[in-house]
Amino acid sequence: MRHYNRVILIGNITHPVDLRRTPAGVSVADFSIAITERRQSGAGEWIEETTFVDVVVWGSSAQYLHRNAGVGSKVLVEGKLKLDEWEKDGEKRSRMKVTSEQLIVLHTPNKEET
Repeated sequence: MRHYNRVILIGNITHPVDLRRTPAGVSVADFSIAITERRQSGAGEWIEETTFVDVVVWGSSAQYLHRNAGVGSKVLVEGKLKLDEWEKDGEKRSRMKVTSEQLIVLHTPNKEET
């Protein structure tokens, strides 16, 4: 069986989009989204569970996101999971994030909504 690495998420941006450029001049933006699921427990009470996901987007999509979305904006992200690994202070660390291949800004809150 072939491997398949695809994820589609809809969530709200949780902090200002961090736009920067690589030494080669390519735009890259890092941001995080919150995905809240509301479900009913066995006892009948409503429970909200929020998952936070780190996302990176490249090129013109990074510039578009930085110009057109901010904290609270609802976005659709399609891409693939990637494991980042690094070492800090002699300790190995890792983090799973989504590398976005398609991004759509679905809603940007008005100032009154924030």
